[in-house]
Amino acid sequence: MRIGELARLTGHTAETIRYYEKSGLLPPPERLPNNYRTYGEAHVMRLEFIRRCRTLDIGLDEIRLLLESIAEGSPAGADRAHLMIHRHLEAVEARMRELELLRASLTDLSASCAGRHVAGCPCGLLEKLRGRRS
Repeated sequence: MRIGELARLTGHTAETIRYYEKSGLLPPPERLPNNYRTYGEAHVMRLEFIRRCRTLDIGLDEIRLLLESIAEGSPAGADRAHLMIHRHLEAVEARMRELELLRASLTDLSASCAGRHVAGCPCGLLEKLRGRRS
């Protein structure tokens, strides 16, 4: 199949597919006599794997390591993959804690103003952002 069909089938853009090829995440396609790229089922499967990883917020370098672990097929590769996913989970949990703190701060800030503004009366929210108590 050609790149347009692969893009439609996998939900990636042709530009992204070319980028993945260039970066080594996607194996190079065969070339037809007219120099067009031709892709197969292995490319579809690899792009679906990459998409699943990206939906888990796994970065391209981490995806590369996972692909290497799959290709290696050894217990050591599986251990590396497990450790990487575990560290990724810890990072997500830390971000969630930070987001909860951010939510509390924004909730507090939002509560400092009822949203009804009158000329000559300072907005509590803006005053708090300026470092003044309302």
